[in-house]
Amino acid sequence: MGKPWYEGFDPNEPDASQNLFGLPCDEKSAQAIIIPVPWEATESYGAATSFGPGLISRASRQVDLYQDDIFMAWKLGIYLLPVEHKINTLNSSLLAKRSQFTSEQGGGKRDWSEWIMEVNSSSKVLNDFIEEKCLAFLKQDKLVGIIGGEHSSSFGLITALAKHHETFAILQIDAHADLREAYEGYTHSYASIMFNALNLPQIKQLVQVGVRDYCDVEAERIEEDERITTFTYRTIADKLFAGETWKSIVDEIVNQLPEKVYISFDIDGLDPTLCPGTGAPVPGGLTFDQADYLIKSIATSGKKIIGFDLCEVGPGTGEGEWDGNVGAHMLYRLTNLAAASQDKIFFN
Repeated sequence: MGKPWYEGFDPNEPDASQNLFGLPCDEKSAQAIIIPVPWEATESYGAATSFGPGLISRASRQVDLYQDDIFMAWKLGIYLLPVEHKINTLNSSLLAKRSQFTSEQGGGKRDWSEWIMEVNSSSKVLNDFIEEKCLAFLKQDKLVGIIGGEHSSSFGLITALAKHHETFAILQIDAHADLREAYEGYTHSYASIMFNALNLPQIKQLVQVGVRDYCDVEAERIEEDERITTFTYRTIADKLFAGETWKSIVDEIVNQLPEKVYISFDIDGLDPTLCPGTGAPVPGGLTFDQADYLIKSIATSGKKIIGFDLCEVGPGTGEGEWDGNVGAHMLYRLTNLAAASQDKIFFN
C-alpha cells in the first residue's frame, strides 16, 4: 500500500500547483471527482457560461482549506478532471455554427429548424458521454460533481445517478424553475433541465428554493405536480419579513426531502451581487450563508447527498474574477458537505 496522497502536503502554504484548490491528489487518490462541462449551446440571454469551470478552477487556488466544522476537510481529496476534448469541440463547433444561422446567407437566413436539430443531436451526444464517465466513477464509490456551463450540463450526471440509485430527490437552488418543455425548441435547454429530470422514474421529488422568475406554464406545473414543492424567493422573503427565522424555513425544506438527495445549484439562485456574470441574473436571491446553512442542514440531518452540480458561473462583461471566487468557495463547501453526509470526512 502506497503513501497517502497528502503526505508531505502543507495546507497552510500558498498553492504551488495548478490543481483544483491546490491539492496534489489525482484521479485515483481523490475521493471526490469534479467533471467540468463547459457547455452553453442553448443559452438565450447572457453568454459565456462555458468559461465557468475555468473561472472556478483558477479562483480555487487561493481558497484557504480550513473548515471550522469539518475535521481536516482537505484530506478528502478533490480532483478536477481535464476538460474533455470532445466537449470543447462540440461546444465550439455549435457556437461557430450558430452565427451561420443568425446572419444573412444568400439573401436570407438559414432554416432555424436545422440549427435546433443540430443542437438537440449534439446535446444527446454530450449527455450520453457524461453519463458514461459518471457511472464509471460512481462504481468506484467516488463522490461526483459537475461544474458547468449552462444548467443543462448536469443531465448526464443525473441520469447516471438514476441508474445507480433506486430513488432520490433533487434539491434545486435556482432563480428559475427550469420546467419548460423543449424551450425554444431545444429538448435539453438550460430552461428544461428539471422538466427532463422529472421524466426519470427514479426521481420521486423536486424541491426548489429561491425561484423568482418563471412563466405561467411552469407555475401550473408546480401547482399540479405533487412531486414538486417550490419555496419561491417571494414566499421566503415574506416569511423572513414576518419574523420567521431562516432556521425554521430550512427545517421545513429539509423535512420535504427523502434519504437520498441530489443538489442542483444554479449560481443565479444567489443574490446577483454574488454572481453578476451569470447567464440570467435576477434581483433577490439567497445570501451565500443562507445557501451554506441549507446545504449543511441537509448534510447533518442524516440524509445523504449523492451528487451535485454547480452551474451558470460566467464572466459577464468583465473578467469574472468575483464570480469565479464565489463559485470556488461554494464548490469547496458543497463538495465537503456532500462528502461529510456520506461519511467520507467528518464533522467536528
